[in-house]
Amino acid sequence: MPKKIIALLLLLAPVAAFALYKPARVLAPELFADIRCIDEQICIEEPSRLDEARALYDASLRFVADTVGPFRHAPRFIFCSRKDCQTAFGFDKAAATTVGKSGIVVGPRGWKPHYLRHEMIHHRQAEELGILAAFTKPEWLIEGMAYALSDDPRATLADRWEEARQRFLEWYEVVGKDRLWSAAKAL
Repeated sequence: MPKKIIALLLLLAPVAAFALYKPARVLAPELFADIRCIDEQICIEEPSRLDEARALYDASLRFVADTVGPFRHAPRFIFCSRKDCQTAFGFDKAAATTVGKSGIVVGPRGWKPHYLRHEMIHHRQAEELGILAAFTKPEWLIEGMAYALSDDPRATLADRWEEARQRFLEWYEVVGKDRLWSAAKAL
């Protein structure tokens, strides 16, 4: 293949990734939605809600670090106040969604502590277990941990998630906090 074609393909690859795989947009959110990045950790659609977003973020970060260990890199959050902002990143149903270690998109109904903590736990899982763990580790571990350790206030969840939470809690009772990550890696 001629060098010019290879160079052109290399230049177009990021454009194609952003166009075809919307979650990749968390890497440059200001290009794809009416978002303003305040710093490395917080991007927000509605700047008037910055104090609320920062308070949620800071409290959730402390909670999750105390629960599952400190972060290597604090996660980036994209706080959307409108549905069209959330869908610009390829998400429309979940209250919030984690994209590996790249970022977390919070939709309009996701501005609650347990949603942020849940997604931060997924970020910690990606740090400790690798970004493919969400696809290779048992669902009861990945989702069960996030539901159980985020202090989700819902007494019961949909059957699938409630079963995952209960199975994780049984496992966690045996392995304990100190062995959480080593035991999870061994699964």
